[in-house]
Order: sequence, then C-alpha cells, then structure tokens
Amino acid sequence: MKISKQAQHNARELFHSCLVNGVLDENRVRQAVTLVLAKKPRSYIEILSRLHRLVKLEVERRATRVESATPLPPDLQTKVTEQLGKIYGAGLSVSFVQNPALIGGLRIQVGSDLYDGSVRARLTTLARRF
Repeated sequence: MKISKQAQHNARELFHSCLVNGVLDENRVRQAVTLVLAKKPRSYIEILSRLHRLVKLEVERRATRVESATPLPPDLQTKVTEQLGKIYGAGLSVSFVQNPALIGGLRIQVGSDLYDGSVRARLTTLARRF
C-alpha cells in the first residue's frame, strides 16, 4: 500500500512521542491510537498502519532470546539480563529457552543480532573447515 510522505511523517512523530527514555511505552501507543481515531485526520488509516509497522519493528528489535543446553540458574539469568541491558539499553524483553541440541554454551539473539557461543556452532565450524 502506497502511503503519502505526510502520513509517514505524522506516523514517525507519533512513534517518537510514544518513546520514554528510548523505550516504547505501551500506554502512550494506546493513547496515540485513540487520539488519531478520535480526530480522524486526513489519511488516518495510513498513519495508523505505519505506526503499527514502526511499533512492531521496535518490539522485534527489543525481543531477546537466550538459549542454553540446560536451564540457567536464576542468578546467571539475572547476570545475562544485566549485561544485555548494558549493551542494548533498557526495555529488552528477555526470554530464556532450553535447547539440548546446543550441547553447551549460550546462543543469544537480540533483534537481528546473533551471538552463538554454543558447542554445536563450534563443531559445525570445525566440520566446515575439514
């Protein structure tokens, strides 16, 4: 769907008004959508569509998945979360998953960034070299 430059600009402004200290505030997003629906400015459907896309991209960018071969103890989960917070800032949504196929180590995915320190990845790299 083609969207006008003005609608794109309005959606970006709305999106930036929904950020608090660089973190997306769900309540502000709801208020912005309610306000746009109440006022119904020109191209409001396109504005809401673009805003939805921007919010979706931000949520995906902040989604973090930490995989380990065995369940991580709570203190290690806290330490990993803190370290990721230092690197990527506040507002990460961290989920811890057990994946026995990793054999050992951690595999961390933050948005599109992937850090694979698993034994399986090392074995795969070693096998490719032969």
